[in-house]
Amino acid sequence: MTTPSLHGAGLGFRRELMQELEREVPAPISFFEIAPENWASSGGRHARQLRIWTERHPFVCHGLSLSLGGTMPLDTDLLREIRRFMAMHGIRLYTEHLAWTGDDGHLYDLLPLPCTGEAVRWTAGRIRQAQDVLGMRIGIENASCYLAPPGAEMDEADFIRAVVEEADCLLHLDVNNVHVNACNLGFDAHDFLRRLPLERVCYIHVAGHHIEPDGLVIDTHGAAVIDPVWGLLEAAYRHTGPVPTCLERDFNFPPLSDLAAEVGRIAALQARSRQHAAVPA
Repeated sequence: MTTPSLHGAGLGFRRELMQELEREVPAPISFFEIAPENWASSGGRHARQLRIWTERHPFVCHGLSLSLGGTMPLDTDLLREIRRFMAMHGIRLYTEHLAWTGDDGHLYDLLPLPCTGEAVRWTAGRIRQAQDVLGMRIGIENASCYLAPPGAEMDEADFIRAVVEEADCLLHLDVNNVHVNACNLGFDAHDFLRRLPLERVCYIHVAGHHIEPDGLVIDTHGAAVIDPVWGLLEAAYRHTGPVPTCLERDFNFPPLSDLAAEVGRIAALQARSRQHAAVPA
């Protein structure tokens, strides 16, 4: 069976949404995203059920725990399991976070990397190793951040570009994380966006967030997307074109119709991007 092609606007594949999705997949949803750590070891009925979905819809793997910037040996057993899982389900894109997620065990959080030349070389080497095991180029995602690690030799945009170029990998752009970091660290989000290696963007995330009483912005994926983030997505498309884009929602789920409306807004921005690209200069 031919694997469905990845395009358009997608939604995270969450068990909380399964009952509604089984009744009908709303028209704006063109693909789904899953965390392979949550599915790769599943067998029997769960594996067969997922295969039914992956035969009908394109899927993306977005990793949670590889810890590309960490100091412990890269989990090549996990990578080999992910490679088998992706082959089984015809999944052709894998992305992970530009962060570290633990030392002697997982911390279940995404911690920022120091923006130094040493961190560039270390992380890029681990990305190259991951790509060798997976047999494909991967996308790395700009992570949310609540403080800037000390000792920076460059800013975050330059750090991301240096890692991507050194590793010869792709960029998974999260526009909500750009907004969150701009608010928390005090920089201009649109200027930051323009300075990223947008020519390497393979995939985009858009999501909602939470604002604490003291103004700290937390990347929760538990609320609707706000207008400044939609504006960043539209700005990104002017440079990247309408690359596949996923709405992240991890908890506090509204009715599926509400999520479908947000996915539909992604699709509308993508259509507008295609129209602008078709207009002669």
